[in-house]
Amino acid sequence: MEAPADPTRPASPRLPGLDLLRAIAIAWVMAYHASSFGLVSRDIWIVKFGWMGVDLFFVLSGFLIAGQLLRPWANGRAPNYSRFFARRLLRTLPAYLVVLAFCFLFPVVRERPEIQPLWRFLTFTQNFGYVPDPPKAFSHAWSLCVEEQFYLAFPAIVAILALRPRPATIVATFAAVLILGMASRAYFWLADVAQPPFDPAAFPHDGHYITLIYYPTWARLDGLLAGVWVAAIQTFRPAWWRLLTARANFLAITGVVGIVGATFFFQDLFARFLPAVFGFPLLAGAMVLLVIAAADNRSLIGRYAIPGAGALATGAYSLYLSHKMVFHAVQSSTRWWPQSLQAISPAVAVLAALAVGALLYWVVERPFLKLRDRLDARGDLDTVQPKASTPIVVG
Repeated sequence: MEAPADPTRPASPRLPGLDLLRAIAIAWVMAYHASSFGLVSRDIWIVKFGWMGVDLFFVLSGFLIAGQLLRPWANGRAPNYSRFFARRLLRTLPAYLVVLAFCFLFPVVRERPEIQPLWRFLTFTQNFGYVPDPPKAFSHAWSLCVEEQFYLAFPAIVAILALRPRPATIVATFAAVLILGMASRAYFWLADVAQPPFDPAAFPHDGHYITLIYYPTWARLDGLLAGVWVAAIQTFRPAWWRLLTARANFLAITGVVGIVGATFFFQDLFARFLPAVFGFPLLAGAMVLLVIAAADNRSLIGRYAIPGAGALATGAYSLYLSHKMVFHAVQSSTRWWPQSLQAISPAVAVLAALAVGALLYWVVERPFLKLRDRLDARGDLDTVQPKASTPIVVG
């Protein structure tokens, strides 16, 4: 039985390697969305697969959020759930609600005329039953729905598993979630996405693919699951973690090769049967290798702070929320520009998006983060938690 790896010490949120991955993820997503507004060409290979940046965010979230909840159990005590949820709400809600208010109070800022009902956004259920025809504004909030549902479900699952922590039970739970996602994608792809139905060689119906494969939470848990699994190894199997990080550079190279391979496997966002079923766990596996390497400050990607990466990573959430509005505004305004200025519209769009994202961060997101930190320091987010009967050490 191994001792947990410093379970009382929270993981550093400012590891340069993780900041680099966050920065890459937001830049990749922005490039993909820029192509939707004609600011860059989607024929560019790296732009075409910018949707994978969201999967990288999922892996990072699974790793970081799981670490927060698993470390207390490794130290023989239950996590402070009220503190956890309060921190999550102060982190995610303020900026989100401000952007949402702009969408509904000032429709002119929307990137699309149509938008889903307000209650869908307020309940974080926008990703269920989404109909993409016609395209709708603030549709990228689907990934926030997946995250928020994960914040609710994961603590409950951890608490249940902690009642009788057994390696076989934990492994079976991971396997069940993974298989459930693959099975649901396989069924819905064959029954509803395939044209014609139940033909594995058929082409997918784009709208049905978004509705049943790409947006629903149960079909998109692969990245979060990969992050949770690695966080569990870091927390409960420090010897395994040391073996992994001793080969961090090799893992990083393997991860990059795996992501490149996944682009050829998927070929497009609207994947055919085999990549739709197996591609997401393979992509998550490649990305989690990068996360392991980035979490170790001895690796090449974890050792050095790349100029600008930390700032971009810090503002990534506000930037993610607001950038499509800005891209739309730039696209709409270019018709009034002199022909000589048309070529610089992509640069203008990016600079404007960075400015608006920074404004949202400093005016809305940052004050609430500081409030969260002050409440933490005073203990206002703490409540007495019962001590776990035994430390959870897998093995």
